[in-house]
Amino acid sequence: MFAILSAGIAPVFALLSFFYLKDKVSEPLPLIIRTFIFGALLVLPIMFLQYAIVSTGIEHPIIQSFFVSALLEEFFKWFIFIYVIYHHTEFNAHYDGIIYAVSISLGFAMVENILYLLSNGIEYAFTRALFPVSSHALFGVIMGYHFGKAKIKKHYTIGNIILAFILPFTLHGTYNYILETATNNWYYVLIPFMIVLWIMGLHRMKYANMNQNTEYHVFEKDA
Repeated sequence: MFAILSAGIAPVFALLSFFYLKDKVSEPLPLIIRTFIFGALLVLPIMFLQYAIVSTGIEHPIIQSFFVSALLEEFFKWFIFIYVIYHHTEFNAHYDGIIYAVSISLGFAMVENILYLLSNGIEYAFTRALFPVSSHALFGVIMGYHFGKAKIKKHYTIGNIILAFILPFTLHGTYNYILETATNNWYYVLIPFMIVLWIMGLHRMKYANMNQNTEYHVFEKDA
């Protein structure tokens, strides 16, 4: 049990530390912990909804990939961000959106990962860390990037809030669809997909962090 818990938790905190340490102006840990817990609490109600939908007999790969999984998971993460973080006074720089969205996503990923390892065995810990856990973090990067842009840039606000949901949903659905349809050769498709996802995430992190100090002072002046 201890080994499974450790294997389920370790990649989550490694990734969260990576994204946190990239922030030029560190966010308060209590708020990060709060968003992380909210993300973790999403798992059970989402699993219940997914079970209820699956029990109706819907089995088409597109519906399973995009609507049963990606739509529910990314919508509730997006909703928690708006409800808990978007209007918070600590959300005052572009990169802040990335930190808080990643925190929500990794809270979700941690519980999901532990439950999976408890059901299927610790031998899946490495591939779970490389693919599902890191993909959740990167969906969070993209979500948070657009939330940060909506909050700080003061133009195309509604468009960026919509993109904060649409892009992670689309990418998450695509990730699931690859697993649903590629069967034994899934890694030939998923590995390039993950490389592209990391490039997208790192590019957005770099852009959000590029003028962090300038954005912070402009925001404080406007407020």
